[in-house]
Amino acid sequence: MNPATEPNTQNTRPGRTFAPKVDILETEAGLRLWAEMPGVDENAIEVELVDGVLSLRGRVATAEYDNLEPLYTEYGVGNFETRFRLSNAIDGERIQAKLRNGVLELELPKVAAAKPRKIEIAA
Repeated sequence: MNPATEPNTQNTRPGRTFAPKVDILETEAGLRLWAEMPGVDENAIEVELVDGVLSLRGRVATAEYDNLEPLYTEYGVGNFETRFRLSNAIDGERIQAKLRNGVLELELPKVAAAKPRKIEIAA
């Protein structure tokens, strides 16, 4: 079995994997999502939308941490991964992502039919 070609399988990643801390805010225009991914380079992030599931993955280069013997540690070094099921109200074709200071920011716009609108009352 080849994990790269078999459905519903994926290659394993070396090292530890953490769920990033995520904040989500809803506006009239859509959702805004922030995911903390410290140590992840913008070229090492994957944002994917497949069958309504939004996947966020970030890979950390751990080579600089090899052979270290820390005296005390609270900061876990590893990859990041999380998934969210999106409603049909999100326009997947217009999702935008950027990385700023270790925080992945996503704009998830709503489809026009899902945006609130004012209904005029006829007199």
